[in-house]
Amino acid sequence: MTPELQARIVADSRDRVAWVRARSRGITATDVAALTSERVIPRAADAKLMGSGFSGNAYTAHGRLREPEIARWVAATHGILPSSALFHAEVEKRHLATPDGLMVDSQGRVILAEIKTTKKAWRSIPRSYLRQVWWQQHVLGAERTLVAWEEHDGFVPVGDEPQCAWVDRDDTEIARLVGLATALIDELYMRTQRTRSLPAAPVTAAASREPYRALALSD
Repeated sequence: MTPELQARIVADSRDRVAWVRARSRGITATDVAALTSERVIPRAADAKLMGSGFSGNAYTAHGRLREPEIARWVAATHGILPSSALFHAEVEKRHLATPDGLMVDSQGRVILAEIKTTKKAWRSIPRSYLRQVWWQQHVLGAERTLVAWEEHDGFVPVGDEPQCAWVDRDDTEIARLVGLATALIDELYMRTQRTRSLPAAPVTAAASREPYRALALSD
């Protein structure tokens, strides 16, 4: 990793409390995955401020279990080392991403890896995952990403090795996502302003998180 990338690390996912708190202060690849158009901005703001209510299930638990094994395969076959760091973009520090793997090649190009598990065979990489990949490329200044995925049947891996495909940087898609992320930040800021103008009310655990998260985005 270059010193410039090292300087842009915000948190590490191995410290989950610090990582979750840092992610709440910006727009992440997970947030961007749902940004299909301007129409979804209000719903995305709801999820950002109040949480999606999803705390995981058997499939996400399986993914967490298998990710280190798939990461080792990616490192062995493509030289992309596992990464747990949360980075901010060079210019806009509220743009955040935690790629699953990272390397800088001999020409100085940043190459990323993204790891998934799936119970369904893919004809192509799902669009929501592509949005995550393009966002990570934007944040890290990456040229391409290796998406590696492992299909499973009843949580038993199908095949001897994961499947993988390269996704090259797409500046047109990145520009569209940056525009939608800006609209989401604007929506969060407006909600914060409205919250400030309301009369004081008893503070609940959920309510105490809302202005904190939005205020962090408006700094």
